[in-house]
Amino acid sequence: MGPELSVNLNAIAMLRNRRDLPWPSVTGLGRIALRSGAHGLTVHPRPDQRHIRFSDLPEIRRLIDEEFPEAEFNIEGYPSEEFLDLVRAARPEQITLVPDDPSQPTSDHGWDFMAQADYLKPIVAQLKGQGARVSLFADADPSQMEAAAATGCDRVELYTGPYGATHSDPEAARAEIARLGETADAAFANGLGVNAGHDLTVANLPPLVARIPKLAEVSIGHGLTADALEYGMAETVRRFVRACGHSG
Repeated sequence: MGPELSVNLNAIAMLRNRRDLPWPSVTGLGRIALRSGAHGLTVHPRPDQRHIRFSDLPEIRRLIDEEFPEAEFNIEGYPSEEFLDLVRAARPEQITLVPDDPSQPTSDHGWDFMAQADYLKPIVAQLKGQGARVSLFADADPSQMEAAAATGCDRVELYTGPYGATHSDPEAARAEIARLGETADAAFANGLGVNAGHDLTVANLPPLVARIPKLAEVSIGHGLTADALEYGMAETVRRFVRACGHSG
């Protein structure tokens, strides 16, 4: 049994935002993704709203509540007061905290749990008090997992960007998988669940899943959206579901 697939809608929203028009529809393509086998939808609402807009959040919440009650809404972001207000209103099943500067184009590193555990603990407790599962973005570093668990989070999301960057170097890919696998082992040993995300593809998912068979969830946006331009959203989701180890 492989990980569940959460489809990140940011790239779709960024394409929509190129024009003052309602298409491509973020919720419309989210609906297709969920109908085609995705377990959930992920968004990262940044302060400048350059892709997902704050106004998208209640619409995605409504889509899941009314049409896909078994699906999950995952909202990721830096825990500013503005972000905490957004997730309080949107009631996501999962909140993924990332240490991004608001100006970053995309998430590119995990938390330094040893240095930032005291900062994260009260935020994690607050979010869990709202009934959400809390996941924290993490680098491939086994030595950080004990400190990650000390924050009280439920899961870590392994940052797989360096693994995705090895697409033309099989030896480097094996080294990155080994680091990710060792980090997952350390997370499991400390009682944490493990998600993964960033630059995952149909090609590089199966080796990752083989090394981390207890991987709970993968969140995929850029590669999935790129494939959707070629295969369509429904078939692309089915391809990624199969790459996760499920029939679809």
